[in-house]
Amino acid sequence: AGIEARWAALLDAVQSPETDRILARLRAALEGVTRTNFFQEKPWLALKFDPALAGEMPNPRPWREIFVHSPAMEGCHLRAGPVARGGIRWSDRREDFRTEILGLMKAQRLKNAVIVPTGAKGGFVLKGAVSAEREAFQAAGVAAYRTLIRGMLDLTDNLRGAEVIPPPRVLRRDGDDPYIVAAADKGTASFSDIANGLAAEYGFWLGDAFASGGSAGYDHKAMGITARGAWVMIERHFQEALGRSVHDAPFDMAGVGDMSGDVFGNGLLISKQARLRAAFDHRHIFLDPDPDPAASHAERARLFALPRSSWADYDARLISPGGGVFPRTLKTIPLSPEARAMLGIEAERASPAEVMRAILAMPCDLLYFGGIGTYVKASHESHADAGDRANDAIRVDGRELRAKVLGEGANLGATQAGRIEAARAGVRLNTDALDNSAGVSTSDHEVNIKILLAEAEAEGVLTRRQRDELLARMTEEVAALVLRDNALQSLAVSLEAMAGAAALPGQAALMARLEAAGLLDRAQLVLPDAAGMAAREAAGEGLTRPEIAALLPVAKLWLTEALAASALPDDPAFAPLLAAYFPAPLREPRFAPFLARHRLRRELIATALANMAANRLGCAALGRLTAGMDPAEAVGAAWLAAELLGIEAGFEAAEALPAAERLDAQAALRRRLEEAAEALGPG
Repeated sequence: AGIEARWAALLDAVQSPETDRILARLRAALEGVTRTNFFQEKPWLALKFDPALAGEMPNPRPWREIFVHSPAMEGCHLRAGPVARGGIRWSDRREDFRTEILGLMKAQRLKNAVIVPTGAKGGFVLKGAVSAEREAFQAAGVAAYRTLIRGMLDLTDNLRGAEVIPPPRVLRRDGDDPYIVAAADKGTASFSDIANGLAAEYGFWLGDAFASGGSAGYDHKAMGITARGAWVMIERHFQEALGRSVHDAPFDMAGVGDMSGDVFGNGLLISKQARLRAAFDHRHIFLDPDPDPAASHAERARLFALPRSSWADYDARLISPGGGVFPRTLKTIPLSPEARAMLGIEAERASPAEVMRAILAMPCDLLYFGGIGTYVKASHESHADAGDRANDAIRVDGRELRAKVLGEGANLGATQAGRIEAARAGVRLNTDALDNSAGVSTSDHEVNIKILLAEAEAEGVLTRRQRDELLARMTEEVAALVLRDNALQSLAVSLEAMAGAAALPGQAALMARLEAAGLLDRAQLVLPDAAGMAAREAAGEGLTRPEIAALLPVAKLWLTEALAASALPDDPAFAPLLAAYFPAPLREPRFAPFLARHRLRRELIATALANMAANRLGCAALGRLTAGMDPAEAVGAAWLAAELLGIEAGFEAAEALPAAERLDAQAALRRRLEEAAEALGPG
């Protein structure tokens, strides 16, 4: 009380309203601090916040946030829930890196609907004078990353068996909180072993499951998993919208990225039929008006294998007449007749920004985002709304896109309003959270496999070397499990979109329930309010694919939370769902005891059930079913109906049909499942 009185007196003495406001907000933020490493007397300061208690903050508010400060760096780690997962990036946005990380956490939360952890994201920036020399710059980045990881571990509880061990010299103003993980992101792809080394130094309970993708983990770039997941989505777009596969015949495409990158590089090697006519990254603009599919694929493969390659390394002899590679630093770029015809530019010279805008808006079968940046907004949005000042000069509106399909292998390639505008203009697309979810799903599988195998190793069932060999042998099966999730989510969006305006009443009911549960903010996800839904229904216009793709993960989160609070995950009938999450070798009898007592057993089962129900029923059916039963009951009824009717087998059999017939057959199965679930529900 005495301290509060002294503070109030000091604040009363402040004459400037602006200073008063700043000091009051800092004091409010202090109320949100739940832990600090200050008393550990380290050369960096780490603060853990409960954002709900920290006064004014931009939405969405994380569940917890860790802020780390030192003279050489600043960093933060944002989590949407107690069990959360997401990458840590080396940001170049020194003034607003937290804004960048918050937007990525929001997307990660939706992306993570297919896995147990909710979304998290971390990032750091360098401060002070930083050497431009490559090795010194990299060393500064590694040091900053180490400081962020240390700050996170300084404040995180440990586990010894079932016992929670608080960190030393930390007064906790919150409850137990032992689950924190790291993952690779922009600039930190090779840092997982560093993070795992620090986890070992701290004796952290997750061991080398703390940071996925290390030397004894799944290398996402080597697997090409994020790109493969995005191209599962692209393949469905091609089959359903264009009537063919990406492997059937040559198709024209443009893109953002270069062949040295994971998502762009792996993505541009998936189909040998891709005619990449134009692309750009932060260094170069690549133009190839009439590429030969086979020769250009082989050259892209060479660049992908070439360390630190750029478009400047592309063999100029293989570029078609009128094309070339141009540095973005040029004042203007000379454009051949072929390039002008391709880009729709009349002038013989154009600025790099004009050329890149033309690439984004050029007619093509596929526009593929595999690089960093937000390149599409809605016409009613300002460039500031996109939150990416570096690309303000080249960003286009969704209605300007003339690609038939947009694939988002990278994060935040478009604003959500931009996606919706593009969809209403005829572009076939989902969201970044849906398209590139395979990477985080692979990381989650790795962590949960390592948690299981850690207990097996502790009891002498296998050695560390045998564990590592087993992990390597399971790589492609893990990939198959992850890509199946992508395929199921893509199909769920297609079936929901196929229902059109008829699905709106059920979707509106679901949105209302999600809002009541505090899970849905329509403005954040750019979903229509009640009046907007009524107007859509009157106009006979259903939700677009991006809107459905934004709503579906929130429904899954809702179902998962309801299931976790119910007794369903403890029912032995669902044990096969837990086993099915893991690769076949881990279903062997020697691992059965460890599977049964997996630390996240209940959460894994709840997530599997929620995904099954949401993917197979869809949003509108969930809205209708939960009018008469609670969400956990609806999921239980749907699971029982699916088992009795052989719904999964029916969906798999329909996959062999042509696209149009396949969707009709699967839509009929969806209706049948809803009817049976309603009949089997309580009352």
